[in-house]
Amino acid sequence: MRARAPRARPGERRIQILQTLALMLEEPAGDRVTTAALAARLRVSEAALYRHFASKAQMFEGLIEFIESTIFGLINQINASHEEGLRQLRDVIVMLLGFAERNPGMTRVLIGDALVTEADRLQDRINQLIDRIEASLRQSFRMAVAQGALPADTDGSARAGVVMAFVLGRWLRYAKSGFKRSPVEALDQQIPVLIT
Repeated sequence: MRARAPRARPGERRIQILQTLALMLEEPAGDRVTTAALAARLRVSEAALYRHFASKAQMFEGLIEFIESTIFGLINQINASHEEGLRQLRDVIVMLLGFAERNPGMTRVLIGDALVTEADRLQDRINQLIDRIEASLRQSFRMAVAQGALPADTDGSARAGVVMAFVLGRWLRYAKSGFKRSPVEALDQQIPVLIT
């Protein structure tokens, strides 16, 4: 008979489930995470998982909510701390890639890799998150133009698209390398090319 996990306080088990899911997504083999494997890792029954989440999709939604609140909380802090558009751009790029490096399992969610066999609405939500990040970058480019840090004819939308493609590419390379190729590799040399 399997040893039972100790009883968790209310709300604590939900967090444990999400943390364990994220840890399982960090495994380089990138196997699909099943509720049976997740329950086994937590030493609880699958029914215990469903007492906290109605479905596996809801578990992934919990991860996405964590990603959204963390990333946009940090973007808001950066924008509040620095009035210069170019500084905002630099710091946001560093933050986005640093977030991925510190959270490999979340990176698989951000690139959609962990969502391939899950509900379509999850990928839609990640697409919306990416669009919101790009909108924030676009705003910082516009600010840099208004401040005279970039030429007046700079196309902020196009530049934000290039930066977002770069970030997505770095996230993808990091995940596909089994989390060996750092997303921040040579970043100091590349950021000026991206934003100036």
